[in-house]
Amino acid sequence: MKCLIDIPQLSVGEIKELMDTAIDIDSHPEKYRERMKYKRLATLFYEPSTRTRLSFEAAMMQLGGSVIGFSNSESTSASKGESIADTSRVISCYADVIVMRHPKDGAPTVAALNASVPVINAGDGGHCHPTQTLADLLTIYREKGRLDGLTVGFCGDLKYGRTVHSLINALARYNNVKLKLISPQELRLPSYMRQRLESGIMEWEETDSLEDALPSLDILYMTRIQQERFADHDEYIRLKDSYVLNLKKLSLAKPDTCVLHPLPRVNEIDVDVDSDPRACYFKQVENGKLMRMALILRLVDGDDVPLPESFSDPGLVCPNPRCVCSSERSVEKKFIFSDGEKRCFYCDHKAIALENK
Repeated sequence: MKCLIDIPQLSVGEIKELMDTAIDIDSHPEKYRERMKYKRLATLFYEPSTRTRLSFEAAMMQLGGSVIGFSNSESTSASKGESIADTSRVISCYADVIVMRHPKDGAPTVAALNASVPVINAGDGGHCHPTQTLADLLTIYREKGRLDGLTVGFCGDLKYGRTVHSLINALARYNNVKLKLISPQELRLPSYMRQRLESGIMEWEETDSLEDALPSLDILYMTRIQQERFADHDEYIRLKDSYVLNLKKLSLAKPDTCVLHPLPRVNEIDVDVDSDPRACYFKQVENGKLMRMALILRLVDGDDVPLPESFSDPGLVCPNPRCVCSSERSVEKKFIFSDGEKRCFYCDHKAIALENK
């Protein structure tokens, strides 16, 4: 199956190949200008997006292809109740590759299982965002010259931050990477991610102090407190300004610390930081387009990227109310073995026995 749903589908070697292709595209764009000639990319964006949607569109057009799609689900048959599976089958008749963003965890997996063309996950709920991770990895590699031996701080919304979850899963495959997880108690990593770290895959620690963590960081990954993920607006108001990076705080960091942010920012990075050479978040945007170009080439012209092997078990259930299997009645509940646990195939949450629900 030619799809990219989550970053663990790609080996370290495959990620390096994509980065090499992206760097070559940057150096020799003329070689790639007609690689996707007569090919169409469909952008199915059920949630708002600026960078991800436009970078995919720019990537396809710079490869010589064309773009169709939507940026508002209310203008589509989804507003009439059409399932993700049916939408995917229909769009497969019009396009050569599908890019999907959806508020439900696991929705792009359902699309990949039903589409007859490659599917790329452009962000699913609070679950993961693999192409942002590819942008992050290329930025780190180009700035630091390596992906091993780094101390990486994640700051802000670690509970709902799908970009955080994907990047942690990617960094876990590299050597001697240490994590500093900086967040208020209410926005710490979700249980399924904590269980993964507690299995010993990498060294990590939690803190609620950005100032205490800054001096040791090679990479600082700032994130927005995401209003759209909160059921309680008052809780959002209370937490939204938990961390604000300014030049005074950045003075505590190393001279070569890289500051990343998946964007959009609200006020968690002061605009004065933009002029500091350590600010790399706008470089991430350009690197994201390059990595998406490389990925489109890989999925349309290359080998399959397999999904994990799944199984059915009528005695298990996914506990995640945000999972696509909880809202789409046609979706078969499936599970995988990961980190020694039975987990939901769609959203990665640890499965629980049906009688315990």
